[in-house]
Amino acid sequence: MTERFRWAVRRLSPRHPLVAVAIALAAIATLPVLAVIARGIAPDAAQTWTHLVETALPAYVANTLLLALFVGAGAGVAGTATAWLVAHRRFPGAALFDWALLLPLAMPAYVMAYAYTDFLQYAGPLQTVLRDAFGWSRGDYWFPDVRSVGGAAAVFAFSLYPYVYLLARTAFLERPRALAEAARTLGLDRKRVFWRVELPLARPAIAGGIALVLMETLADYGTVAYFAVDTFTTGIYRAWFSLGDRAAAAQLATLLLGFVVVAVALERVSRRSARVSGGQRGRMVALSTKLPLRGARAGVATLVCALPLALGFVVPVLLLVRLLADLEPEVARFAIWSWNSFRVAAMGAALAVAVALLVAYAARLAPGGLTRSVSQLLTLGYAVLGTVLAVGVLLPVGALDRWIAAAVQQATGSSPGLLFTGTVIALLYAYLVRYFAVAWNGIEPGFARITPAMDAAARSLGANSAQTLRRVHAPLLARSVAAAFLLVFVDVMKELPATLIMRPFNFDTLATQTYQFARDERLSEAALPSLAIVLVGLAPIVLLSGTMRGWRRAATAAATPAT
Repeated sequence: MTERFRWAVRRLSPRHPLVAVAIALAAIATLPVLAVIARGIAPDAAQTWTHLVETALPAYVANTLLLALFVGAGAGVAGTATAWLVAHRRFPGAALFDWALLLPLAMPAYVMAYAYTDFLQYAGPLQTVLRDAFGWSRGDYWFPDVRSVGGAAAVFAFSLYPYVYLLARTAFLERPRALAEAARTLGLDRKRVFWRVELPLARPAIAGGIALVLMETLADYGTVAYFAVDTFTTGIYRAWFSLGDRAAAAQLATLLLGFVVVAVALERVSRRSARVSGGQRGRMVALSTKLPLRGARAGVATLVCALPLALGFVVPVLLLVRLLADLEPEVARFAIWSWNSFRVAAMGAALAVAVALLVAYAARLAPGGLTRSVSQLLTLGYAVLGTVLAVGVLLPVGALDRWIAAAVQQATGSSPGLLFTGTVIALLYAYLVRYFAVAWNGIEPGFARITPAMDAAARSLGANSAQTLRRVHAPLLARSVAAAFLLVFVDVMKELPATLIMRPFNFDTLATQTYQFARDERLSEAALPSLAIVLVGLAPIVLLSGTMRGWRRAATAAATPAT
């Protein structure tokens, strides 16, 4: 063995047992993706691939690319325009829009799709009023079909633009004021300063936000399935459950994974390009003055910010509330769905936070390339779409069940059946792989804020690693752990594709039941669980807006000279 290998083995010795555990967790997390790729490129899948290319694949590729193009453009324009106005202009309602423009993040796209479909379809209130008012009948007028690629793109754009808004707003606030002033001294007016200075500086952040929007769009199943838009996610679901073709599902999942890798690469490159020199951030925020708008310009600015907020949150909520007016909800069934949702969300969040805490502590005990690579490998699971992840989990879990059943039958003569497939255990496994990154991003910065001197002091007093974690780090990490738990909890509550595919028999959550009601055109009954999901989703928005206000106050205070 080389000296480098001996050193790596010593790092994995009992001195740092958590490192070995972290490596095992990373292997478990990557297993679903490897299973999908292995099944998709298996020799016996060649005939299936040929059939897909000749039949359904062109439509899947065309619709997915068209949807990504429309959604990226719509979310990019809405998020960038509102971010620039809020960051650099003062107008009526600007302080409200500063945080309220984040509210559509609490509205899952599939819930918005159900609300608008009920309102805009032929038998809906809007077209009914138009026909009654003008005496029209079918064929006398044209009305856009909400159940189309365009309708799906509009729903995604208005529900996901806050990703672009959040990143672009930060970039606009942090741009050095001196650059804009230098451009003005060179004779550029405000319009050309925006196009030549401000927008290029914010372009990496905008590209990163659009990449996140595209990842969420590719991951969606409820919206495209309800609108009957054939994309990769609907194709995967149809191949696995309707046709029972695992090879086709794995091949589509592998190809979809390739689209996601491109989006992730774009987002990471944009983040590297968007770095701001340290030590100047607070000053940039403090010096970023806002030009007051008056008259018609102020009204236009207010309208530009109010339109995406209204279409992405206010109107869908009002439409859902309207659907509740004539509904007599079955309290008992709603309580069961709520309890199932709360139970799996709490268990999934607790598991993800516990694993993230373990891996982060392992990286603290044994810093270096090995633990850093393990953490990065684990966080890649967030880029794996729910439908792909479900297929990836079901393949190895099903193989494990078959192996256990064969071993038990050989030993006892009776088969135990499926032990993990179709159980909450497999579902929690999928949640862990999918949302570990969310928990990690909440906990790892908390560890970074704790000085290593505190660890050394604890060790000098005789505390071991476990005691140091319990007595020193745990109290300091309490807020970070709580925030991470909340974020994962809400994400699991809203998650539809993996839950729909992997849930146990007769196990319904708010998300799956909302989808079932909408699929059966029982939109009034879908309103109550939909509103419950939205209300739960408001919690991280409130947390995020509070964090943003606190950060701005701290930045302004840091940049203000002492008197």
